[in-house]
Amino acid sequence: MSALAALVATAFALIVTDRWHRRRLAHHGAWMVAMLLFAVGSFALWWATSAGWSSGVFRVFFTAGAVLNVSWLALGSIALHAGERVVARLRGFIALASAFAIGVMTVAPEKKPFVADDFPRARDHFGALPRVLAAVGSGIPALLIIGLAVWSLGRLLTRRASRLEGVTANFTTSKRLVASNVMIAVATLVLSASGSLAGRLGEERAFTVTLSVGVVMLFVGFLLPSLSAATPARLRETLSSSSNAQRVAND
Repeated sequence: MSALAALVATAFALIVTDRWHRRRLAHHGAWMVAMLLFAVGSFALWWATSAGWSSGVFRVFFTAGAVLNVSWLALGSIALHAGERVVARLRGFIALASAFAIGVMTVAPEKKPFVADDFPRARDHFGALPRVLAAVGSGIPALLIIGLAVWSLGRLLTRRASRLEGVTANFTTSKRLVASNVMIAVATLVLSASGSLAGRLGEERAFTVTLSVGVVMLFVGFLLPSLSAATPARLRETLSSSSNAQRVAND
């Protein structure tokens, strides 16, 4: 299961990276970083479940998954709504904070050694600062993701988005943005459910289950804003053009 999570995360990271390379949209860039972090964390979990936990493996797993990932995921959700100037400032701040967090996790002293067969907990091995970084880096961005999903859903239900834009096509676009935010918020909740599942499945299995399910939901949420909304009229026009071309070819 950890191998599946790692391979799926890697495939999605490559697709998101390709999308950002071709279009250079702000939310693509943020989600590219988030998906790459998911891939790194998933591979660390795969390595640990295969070869055993160690200090280096857990530092990579904890840094990529617990400290950094959700902040970049939240930036992608913010980029769906905010202007480029706001996103650029937030991106710079998150990049600096990420560099600081990586430095802290690289040199953080260990309270006790790691046991290869035991799933480690940060509170047992690290001091306060790494755990504070994880709480701030995951908790606040997760609340932002969920808050944006609720806010955008409320806007859609009251049809404010369509009235502000003035055209139905933009309301359809708003629906896709809302669906994207909601899917990412649900995926964030799924990824946070590993603690509650640990009592039933065991901690390592809970992490692999939530990673596998969460990464698929995140990728679906990423794809939703870029889906083309073909209206029935456009579809009929396309079919009509195809029919006319076929008749000309037959004549």
